[in-house]
Amino acid sequence: MSAATISKPTVLAVDDTPENLDVLSNLLRDSYRVQLAASGAKALQLAFDAPPDLVLLDIMMPGMDGYEVLSRLKADPRTQTTPVIFLTAMSRPEDEERGLLLGAVDYITKPISPPLHLKVVADVLRDKAAYLESEVVRRTRDMRSIQEVTLVALASLAETRDGTTSAHILRTQNYVRSLCMDLRETLLPAGELDERGIDLIVQSVPLHDIGMVTVPEAILRKPGRLTDDEFARVKRHTRLGHDALDASQQRLGVDAAFLRCAKEIVLAHHERFDGSGYPDGLRGHDIPLSARLMALADAYDALVTPRIYRPAVSHDEAVATIFAASGTLFDPDIVAAFDRRRDDFRAIAERYADGEPG
Repeated sequence: MSAATISKPTVLAVDDTPENLDVLSNLLRDSYRVQLAASGAKALQLAFDAPPDLVLLDIMMPGMDGYEVLSRLKADPRTQTTPVIFLTAMSRPEDEERGLLLGAVDYITKPISPPLHLKVVADVLRDKAAYLESEVVRRTRDMRSIQEVTLVALASLAETRDGTTSAHILRTQNYVRSLCMDLRETLLPAGELDERGIDLIVQSVPLHDIGMVTVPEAILRKPGRLTDDEFARVKRHTRLGHDALDASQQRLGVDAAFLRCAKEIVLAHHERFDGSGYPDGLRGHDIPLSARLMALADAYDALVTPRIYRPAVSHDEAVATIFAASGTLFDPDIVAAFDRRRDDFRAIAERYADGEPG
């Protein structure tokens, strides 16, 4: 092997179709050292033996698909920083999202376009570190924007069935963020609740009552007291919402921190600090912090906002009610944070009042 060949960046192309491998080899061989693999198992063998500079990876392959190959590459210290570009006929947005969540730096759909593919490969290999950093920032920003819009839209459908509005989501997100900021400054050990952790919790808030879509509208909009059977039906929304998110996570095959946090909030935000809540009767700090925060934020908003089954109370009355429930319904430390942030809560409630643009 010549010195010129050795000095070329190595591109590993993985596809179960020989014709596609021929096209990629002919396209890349003048500028790169090309390795070919017709299966996921062969790709892993080549990559682990001598990590390439870049992997072009098909998704639909027999035996081991591209998602599994990428997961194994990212799990191995030898290849976890190797950039991977999916090159596939799968064009659905959810397929692309799954690939990017697993760690791919790009997702290109077939048929192969020589100018486009050469440019993408050259960009990645010219400066892998800079490319990866910029792509991760850009795609994370884009995916987060799409995720937030989708979540608010879906959650709003659940909320409006019992007479609330999407402003409830904005208010509770801001209440929770205010509490998080206070706890980070006054109580929790340094680093326990960083900006990333706060963002995860706040992002998860819109889904807290997603399980309400399973409750009949006649129950949600009933103006009087619910029967025992009706209340039991309402209480099941926490478990059903959690299980729906869990099933979606399993289908996607990703273990995203956001989904873990969302499932905590959905399942446990009706637990009570004294153990008398539902669905599992958790007590004290066995209740996840995210759910303890959501419980107080949700309760305050329910008190100061008119609902079908009762009128609103004043901010001062809501504050007194929450103080009275410290240690029973709510975590005393979070109630103390609420006390310090009560003016924030009042301002948030006024800024995002129902019917106002915010």
